[in-house]
Amino acid sequence: MYHNVLGKRVSRARFKEIITAMRNRQELIAAQLSRRDLIKMGLLTSAGYLIPKRGLSARWESPIPDDQPASPPTTPFVEQLPIMPVKQSVASLSPAPTVCPNTAINPATGFPFEGRTRCHQAFTQFPPQVLYQVVQQPGQVTMSPQLPTQTIWGFDGIAPGPTYHQTYGQPILVRNVNNLPLNNGGFGINSVTTHLHNNHTPSESDGFPCDFFAERQYYDQHYPGVLAGFASDHPPHGDINESLSTLWYHDHRVDFTSQNIYKGLAGFFLLFNQFDTGDETTGFHLPSGEFDIPMLFADKVFDPTSGLLFFDTFNLDGILGDKFLVNGKIQPFLHVHPRRYRFRWLDSGPSRFYQIFLTDLNNLSAHNAFWQIANDGNLLPTPVQVKSVRIGVAERVDVIIDFRPFAGKTIYLENRLEQEDGRGPTDNILRAGHGNLLLKIIVDLPTVADNSVDPATRPQFYSLPSATPTPRVTRRFDFDNSNGGWTINDQFMDCNAPRFTVQQNTVEHWILINSSGDWQHPIHIHFEEFQILSINGHPPAASPLVQTGRKDVVRLEFDTTIELFFRFRDFLGRYPMHCHNTVHEDHAMMLRWDIAPVGDTNRNP
Repeated sequence: MYHNVLGKRVSRARFKEIITAMRNRQELIAAQLSRRDLIKMGLLTSAGYLIPKRGLSARWESPIPDDQPASPPTTPFVEQLPIMPVKQSVASLSPAPTVCPNTAINPATGFPFEGRTRCHQAFTQFPPQVLYQVVQQPGQVTMSPQLPTQTIWGFDGIAPGPTYHQTYGQPILVRNVNNLPLNNGGFGINSVTTHLHNNHTPSESDGFPCDFFAERQYYDQHYPGVLAGFASDHPPHGDINESLSTLWYHDHRVDFTSQNIYKGLAGFFLLFNQFDTGDETTGFHLPSGEFDIPMLFADKVFDPTSGLLFFDTFNLDGILGDKFLVNGKIQPFLHVHPRRYRFRWLDSGPSRFYQIFLTDLNNLSAHNAFWQIANDGNLLPTPVQVKSVRIGVAERVDVIIDFRPFAGKTIYLENRLEQEDGRGPTDNILRAGHGNLLLKIIVDLPTVADNSVDPATRPQFYSLPSATPTPRVTRRFDFDNSNGGWTINDQFMDCNAPRFTVQQNTVEHWILINSSGDWQHPIHIHFEEFQILSINGHPPAASPLVQTGRKDVVRLEFDTTIELFFRFRDFLGRYPMHCHNTVHEDHAMMLRWDIAPVGDTNRNP
């Protein structure tokens, strides 16, 4: 008898060996050991791989444990796409929020930054008008009728978590309550910190990876709802051209981000203003209500014998799943009306890149175009017609699809980007119908009113801020792998001290260099959006509006050097930069940088 392992047929004896090794690795993961712990115990080699030992590494003659049994079979397109509920506010919180930490409820536990140790910077200036309480807790969900019920960790016990709506000018406070169990059920750790990616947020509410808090504790995060520049170059309200729209929130616990997100701790956070209003009869007239749908993409692996969600942290290249989920369901379906919809697409990782096409399986030669209107959380100056979009981990893309030409038809969201391992995609685009079908869309609902703007009329949204001011300093960052993990300028993450300090309200250029060979890294810098100045020494060429739009994640592809323009305004404190292949950031391709009234000029921090 033969079994399927990474698309290969192996003998029963070999399959048994692989399963045994997988079980042994699961025991180490369930013990909540970090990369640092495993190195101290001698279980990781100097190259960062699990020791080449029979019964532990699936390929004991090789230091790379990449043999992965296939998940149990599932039938696609049998469950409807879930739409996450909108988070509802509460009238009050008990105990009432305080400017400085409530150490009586949340005592310090010994780790230098554990819990909230700093006072809110802007609480008095922007007192919260809306209060929320969210609980990180286990939940029981089904991802496919052919798999058993899964125990996930979710915000309010659902995965993805509820969708937040915030309007600019309306400060909010979110109380995160940690009700996660000590027993992780196989992977994950029950100390957490929530990052709102990538809001203009004071450092103490950003979800800094080392600001995690323990079970039975809470952490209050204050989101002022202000535009960048309000206290610097665009007083008093900030720069309208830096308005954000599609954000997401996720756990960011140092060393365990990949496990906790994979386990379910992620959701959408949408921002609105007088232009992007959430009402298609006003402002920019973007599709709204039921015609505005966030979609969180994830690929996962399930245990071949139990059918339960499986995570293997020992594949340091990055983890690829063989099951594709949208909003928590494996290959769901969606019924739509023949009108325009706004889809907000998010790649939640842990390691896969996507290139998404609209595919008609009955007409594979058709090039079905649609409109991209946003990069990450930023509307483009005007819609761009595209035939596909590529997104790396943590990137978001907002698109408008007009389903009138597809009335009575069925089409699919298809990922045609070939990716064979966690290192990154091969850049080979598969033929239509030969990729991964993510979502089945059936255009069979009745005709309804459509008050949204036609993107073909090229409506104008926001202008791009100037990227011409002279930088105070240009810094270089080399992303590589060495010394048992992933490094930035040959160093791992250190929570205790900043690698460099940015001077508040100044401009900088950052040069990101991929020296890691056959790997790609989606790099995320917290707090401020950037604009790409050059790629390998040349101005961005492909889809100029898309490439030069404001972003918060940049795909650092093979042997690539990218120069970025930044402004750092308004708030002070510590923030991270890291690879958002969450396996890489946990092993430990991340650094801390600070914003202070006086900065340094360290060019190679």
